[in-house]
Amino acid sequence: MTSPDPAPGRVTLVGGGPGDPDLLTLAGLRALQSADIILTDHLAPDVSTLVNGTEVVNVGKTPHGPATPQEEINALLIEQARAGRHVVRLKGGDPFVFGRGGEEFIACADAGVAVAVVPGVTSAVAAPELAGIPVTHRGVSQGFTVVSGHVAPDDPHCHIDWAALAQSGTTLVLLMGVRHLPAIAAALAEGGLPADTPAAVVTKAASPAMQVVRGTLATIADLAVSNSVRPPSVTVIGDVAGLDLR
Repeated sequence: MTSPDPAPGRVTLVGGGPGDPDLLTLAGLRALQSADIILTDHLAPDVSTLVNGTEVVNVGKTPHGPATPQEEINALLIEQARAGRHVVRLKGGDPFVFGRGGEEFIACADAGVAVAVVPGVTSAVAAPELAGIPVTHRGVSQGFTVVSGHVAPDDPHCHIDWAALAQSGTTLVLLMGVRHLPAIAAALAEGGLPADTPAAVVTKAASPAMQVVRGTLATIADLAVSNSVRPPSVTVIGDVAGLDLR
């Protein structure tokens, strides 16, 4: 009599939210607690107190520091799943909002590995909200646009029409935009966004070290420098940035 084949492994991409473990979803917590191994990101919440001795491997990408190549992460997900393990890929925010979750999903699916996604609370909404800034507000903003600021407006790899955004009438939310904030603010001003448009930068949201810097389109870049703003930060530009609902 032969023993049955071991159960096939699987991968679950879990959105960890903006950093506070209390902002994990229940589905995310259940996935973590059933995992055999957790591959965590630099901005993912610390879940060490929520799991019982589960192996946690940091495969994050630290700005200007250690970074695990995406190809290596994909290979590790597949390798561990093929070994029959439930692999949780814990990511900051939501896996599909500038989180490369789509790339990891495709890599697993192409390799024949079962993969599922647990959505997470995106910092694009949560960081402003925790600072008292609603990204939409009746009579103020009827929508919001989330863009990546990791590429400068004049970079040939930038595909964002900043002039169009300046005329969009929506709240603008910039992720990964600290380094290029001066150039982005200048591009929006050149596109016609008024210089006195309220702006704010929220740093390290959902943590005791959260910092909020407020200004206008004309001043926010200089204020970010003078207040030593560093990643992870979320920038909000629009009339809602003048509100404080805390």
